[in-house]
Amino acid sequence: MKIFTLTFLLFFTFSTTLFGKTNSSTYNIVGKDADSVIIKDLSKNTMIYKKDENKVLRPASLTKIMTCMLAIESGKMNKVVTITKPMTQVEPTKLDLKVGDQVKLRDLVHAALIKSANDAAFAIAYYLGNNDKEKFIAMMNKKAKRLGMRKTNFVNPAGFDESKHKSTAKDLMKLAEYAIKNKTFNSIVKLNHYSFNTLNTNKKFSVYTSNKLQRENKYVVGLKTGYTSGAGACLIARAKKDKKDILLVMLNADNRWKNAKYAVAEAIKTTKESGQKRKIAFNKSVKHNSKTKLAFNKIAKQNKNKIASNKSNKNSKVKVALNSNNDKKDKS
Repeated sequence: MKIFTLTFLLFFTFSTTLFGKTNSSTYNIVGKDADSVIIKDLSKNTMIYKKDENKVLRPASLTKIMTCMLAIESGKMNKVVTITKPMTQVEPTKLDLKVGDQVKLRDLVHAALIKSANDAAFAIAYYLGNNDKEKFIAMMNKKAKRLGMRKTNFVNPAGFDESKHKSTAKDLMKLAEYAIKNKTFNSIVKLNHYSFNTLNTNKKFSVYTSNKLQRENKYVVGLKTGYTSGAGACLIARAKKDKKDILLVMLNADNRWKNAKYAVAEAIKTTKESGQKRKIAFNKSVKHNSKTKLAFNKIAKQNKNKIASNKSNKNSKVKVALNSNNDKKDKS
């Protein structure tokens, strides 16, 4: 029984070291504080964590990813946009563009993605829609359908709360994965600061990222923030470290920055770091198992000696019994 117990303990300790599950308490906290969450490891194309990824919610300014991708793919990034009144009639956050200002489409895209400027997003829509915003909205929805964003419907280019303006974390993950394949998009969303001037009046604009996580974490390389009273705090973040490439989507998230920080830190633990920890644990296990093995061998040896002793005693008794019988025969 002792031999079996030690063998079981030896195997259990070894297998637990190699195959133990990752602690997901961090992700559970993130999920508890948000309506919908997806965390994906792009380097392995595997899902790390998800919660209600198909729940239809308001995407807020995450909408601007689609708006800006259409601009980037238009081939008109260096074209000049003249600001009109409808482009300026939006709620903050704003660049505070004035009617008649002339700026490059490229600068509007930077302002929409980095600062999340609503007037920049509307200027993009009116320009690419040939002064017809609804035409541009149709372009957004056509692109969404093409990307497989089945539960998404856009009504405006900035992400304002409207009953029919909706998406899901799963759809937004598809959009983000598509966008990061574009070098121009990646070069913009990783910036913390950008400046440009109007072409006709030389008025200077400076925009700073709204992504607190990006400002504080050197491994975060984008992507987009969002907030409205109806949508709550939203975030799509991308973090890269060594061979790890993590994409995070959070919708209507309480404690957005705190939880995003913890989730990213957990997710970007590299294979090397994990391997070192497993190696340390394995070595400890081997050391422990060596002691267990010694104890096992000691008991096995004791049991072997005991069996040999018992056999010897048994043989002695048999021999004594035989001698006794022979004596009796001699006497008869």
